[in-house]
Parts: sequence; structure tokens; C-alpha cells
Amino acid sequence: MPTTLLTDTEIEEISGGYTQPQRQLEELRRAGFWRVRLSRAHKVILERAHYEAVCAGAVQPAANQSSAGGARPQLQAVHSK
Repeated sequence: MPTTLLTDTEIEEISGGYTQPQRQLEELRRAGFWRVRLSRAHKVILERAHYEAVCAGAVQPAANQSSAGGARPQLQAVHSK
């Protein structure tokens, strides 16, 4: 059964072979994985479900994400008729 988070080896492979966490983070964000983040231990965290959704084209990067802090929620107004 696959784990909830991608492994260190998987992160290294999909980031283009980078081994430094900051470079991995930058490359993964550039590739559209906007939920990727660093842990307190300075390790890259990427949820498998988000990875699979982005790869399948089911998730688009947030248009208003900040370059320094990651994604911001996109809220849509609810209109009643």
C-alpha cells in the first residue's frame, strides 16, 4: 500500500535529481505542485494525492499564490437565484 506522502527518493526523482530541499521545493512548485512545503526538519513534504491529481490534470495551480508563502485558498462567491 502506498504511503500518504511521497518518499525522499520519489521527491528527488520528480524534482529532476535535486538533493537539496530548497532546490527540490523550487522545482516542484515550478512544476505545478503548489501544496509542496518544507517540514520543520527541512524535508520536502508532498502529499501523494496532490501529486497524482496534478499529474492527472485534475488540479490547477492557484493563480494567486505568493512566491514566498505557498498557495492561498481561492474562494468563490456563492450566488443563490
